[in-house]
Amino acid sequence: MSRADREAAARRVMDRTPPRVPPELYPDAVRRGARILRRRQLVHRVLWLLLCAVTVAFAVWALVAQPWVEPPSETTPPLTDW
Repeated sequence: MSRADREAAARRVMDRTPPRVPPELYPDAVRRGARILRRRQLVHRVLWLLLCAVTVAFAVWALVAQPWVEPPSETTPPLTDW
């Protein structure tokens, strides 16, 4: 099958009228779409809330622990000039 034949076959398929959808499917599709949209919005809100909570927890930990400060020495240095 040559390229021209494939293009012609594709055009014939696209020129046909789409099959009719049964009217009783429309309300189910709308209901499912709305449910999926609500679920997706809820998941996004929960993820944003989780991100904010993690950011606040990290900021509080950083302020309390101060990981950028060198910890105090646990031992005293040896005395050498006595």
